[in-house]
Amino acid sequence: MRERLDDLLRAGELDGLHGLVVVQGGRTVLEHYGEGPDFSWATDLGVVRFGPEVLHDLRSVTKSVTALLYGVALGEGLVPAPAEPLLRHFPDYPDLAADPARARLTVEHALTMTLGFEWREDPPYDSPANAEIAMEMAADRYRFVLERPIVGPPGQRWSYCGGATALLGKLIADGTGRSLPEYAAEKLFTPLGIRRFEWLTGADGVPSAASGLRLAAPDLARIGELVLAGGRGIVPADWIATMLRPRFTTEWGPRYGYQWYVEDRFVAAMGNGGQRLVVAAGLGLVAAIVTGNYDRPDQARVPITLLEEVILTDRG
Repeated sequence: MRERLDDLLRAGELDGLHGLVVVQGGRTVLEHYGEGPDFSWATDLGVVRFGPEVLHDLRSVTKSVTALLYGVALGEGLVPAPAEPLLRHFPDYPDLAADPARARLTVEHALTMTLGFEWREDPPYDSPANAEIAMEMAADRYRFVLERPIVGPPGQRWSYCGGATALLGKLIADGTGRSLPEYAAEKLFTPLGIRRFEWLTGADGVPSAASGLRLAAPDLARIGELVLAGGRGIVPADWIATMLRPRFTTEWGPRYGYQWYVEDRFVAAMGNGGQRLVVAAGLGLVAAIVTGNYDRPDQARVPITLLEEVILTDRG
């Protein structure tokens, strides 16, 4: 595995790779760190020399962590079950709840990104034309999400939507009485031995449930190990199974559960720039990949190359 990685690095096939941690059978079998320009959202960090303690944007991998936290809160009886009406838990918006089309929305529609709203995230993530960026700049992010034009019935079609995850974050914060970072630190990170993290906030000061988490690569791998082990008593095992059950097919191929992508050989959390957390249960393997190829059209190339030519090669 190490030799294949080194060959690709020498050939220039892994430009922008900042960190890679592969764990199998509870043992780190491959670890690599690079050096290069990086950003914390739009803040230019300059050239960073990465290592096992250096934090990195996870971007939309954050969504999958938020789903884990939802499962913890649900196990404690602090958030609504997936089948419950969504707007019942957003009492500040009675005008939206009075709309019969929106009254049909459930929590599961947010979990599966099937709200049926108009929502575009194909513009670059430094542009207010991107709906997630517009949400982060909005005076009231939750109204911004919930009043989006309806383009189809809920529960019918998957459409990528960071706003759906923002709603889940709000349900967690309201139900637990804690901010998302506070709840994550107590219920997930501390039990896993994760001591350092950052959680970026929008213009309203609210931690971004969709894209705000920053972790070091080995700590990201620890989260993958938790998923591989069925929750380790930290996240309910039945939630892990429910979360990873595929329900819809995405626009680009993988199936989708609750904020996690489901492939034939693995499940994955994915983020802009090439961030990946891959859990291959059949191999007892976890891979955490962090890269700096934000907004590039070919941003998936490095993680795909690593999976196909290094991590999963000759492994079934």
